[in-house]
Amino acid sequence: MKFNFSIKTICAAVAVTGAAMAVAPAAHAGTTAKTKYPIVLVHGFIGFDNVLGIQYFYQIPAKLRDEGATVYIASVNPSQTTEFRGEELVQQMKQWAAKDGVKKFNLIGHSHGGPTVRYAAGTVPTMVASVSTMAGTHFGSKVADEIGAHTTPDGTFDQVATAGLKLISWLTGNKTTSQTDLLTALSALSTPGATAFNAKFPVGAPTTTCGTGPEKASIAGNAMRWYSFSGTSVKTNGWDVSDALLAYTADYFKGEANDGLVSKCSSHWGKVIKDNYDWNHLDEINQVLGSIGKSAPDPVAFYVQHANRLKWALL
Repeated sequence: MKFNFSIKTICAAVAVTGAAMAVAPAAHAGTTAKTKYPIVLVHGFIGFDNVLGIQYFYQIPAKLRDEGATVYIASVNPSQTTEFRGEELVQQMKQWAAKDGVKKFNLIGHSHGGPTVRYAAGTVPTMVASVSTMAGTHFGSKVADEIGAHTTPDGTFDQVATAGLKLISWLTGNKTTSQTDLLTALSALSTPGATAFNAKFPVGAPTTTCGTGPEKASIAGNAMRWYSFSGTSVKTNGWDVSDALLAYTADYFKGEANDGLVSKCSSHWGKVIKDNYDWNHLDEINQVLGSIGKSAPDPVAFYVQHANRLKWALL
């Protein structure tokens, strides 16, 4: 058999192949997380959007974007009331909407970010398609109850802790750094503080104690989906320096299932998809630097999976 290819033929074939490669989509690009409306990730207490190149939701935004999602990352005060943080979120949502022509958002909040996104849903319901919370402090945290009740009389601990929180806020470029305050946040995160907030923003609440709430619920005639998730492990990775601290704070719960900072029952809001992942409070956002337990599910894959749930719900 003879092959008689001229130089001209070979060059033409190479040119066609190169053109095809140029217009072909990147191999890693997917559509699993391609929701109708953008996703907004909202950090919790002592949280941040990005500090020194490290994101609070570690490696999660990039993977969501690789799978087709449009993702915004909120920057709210790390230590303030839920209403204060919620108002910051609302203003950012309005800015994104005006800049990019976005009509609605899928809000996802971790820890104090849970009640924070509920504030946004209750305040600007026409801008919210869904509310999802991971280990949300919906019914308060016993850690906040205990620490708030035993702060030092001279205020030394409060002042030192607030200074550290202000540093975090400053590093993120948050515009409300001067208003960062430990005791204010602890009050909001306490059981009484959460109870007062829930009275003002009740939509999505569980219908029974430690039960589940509705998957679909409306505010001012605007229908939304409501979901919650959480972990119930504490010491998950012996190499993770944060596990020892979470094991210490877990003692405040006196045997109640928790992730080190939030109890399982406190995390319930809207439809409870799963409340006993093998994660602690930081594993839930793939921290510290992805050091989760060996047998635990991948948190990054979880957020992609949830985005896919929202996609199929046409959100």
